[in-house]
Amino acid sequence: MANTEEHLQEIKNIIIDGDEDSAPIAVQEALDDGVGALQILTQGLVPGADEVGELFEVGTFFLPELMLTGRALQAAMAVLTPALEMEQAQSGTAVHDTGTIVIATIQTDIHDLGKNMVSSMLTASGFKVFDLGVDVPIKTIIAKAKEEKANIIGCSGLLTTSMPYIRDLIDTLVVMGERPHFKVMVGGAPVTPEWAAGIGADGTASSPVGAVNLARRLIQEQREEVAS
Repeated sequence: MANTEEHLQEIKNIIIDGDEDSAPIAVQEALDDGVGALQILTQGLVPGADEVGELFEVGTFFLPELMLTGRALQAAMAVLTPALEMEQAQSGTAVHDTGTIVIATIQTDIHDLGKNMVSSMLTASGFKVFDLGVDVPIKTIIAKAKEEKANIIGCSGLLTTSMPYIRDLIDTLVVMGERPHFKVMVGGAPVTPEWAAGIGADGTASSPVGAVNLARRLIQEQREEVAS
């Protein structure tokens, strides 16, 4: 039986390797050996995802490696999430205190690879993520964000024909008087920082790891705004 440190190192390495098949097995073995779910998240999955991000930023890893990491994280979180929820219920404390994000691919667009990678990395980084899927109407996204009291709305679009709907989402928030309540992250291959700024979004990122860093920054800004 491996000790806690060995389990956490193995999980970290599996995430770095992007081993989708081994990830859920390693997480389950760690849980079975008594390693805490939150510890697996914060000392195994998150460090692995962070290291992949660093390797991507310096040009050692590329998009294929990020895709593999995203899939490995998804597989790991499928096993870990129920354990996190059980641990939360037993302890009476919140496991996810990093922030809440509602994410979706905007209406008329069915592309989800990038969104799924971002969703997985956000979840593995401790955010509470509600992934609504693809081709999601604007009002559905806003309604879910209000229901869950989300900090951030994340909206993706790959088709240039779907991009105007992302702008419409922000305009709708403004008309409803809800814009101050949410930070809005946008993404997708055609999305540039200039375009994101032009439609009034709070930011965009060029990679899933960048999206995690952006989300952390936006939520910190939001909390500082509330406190001031």
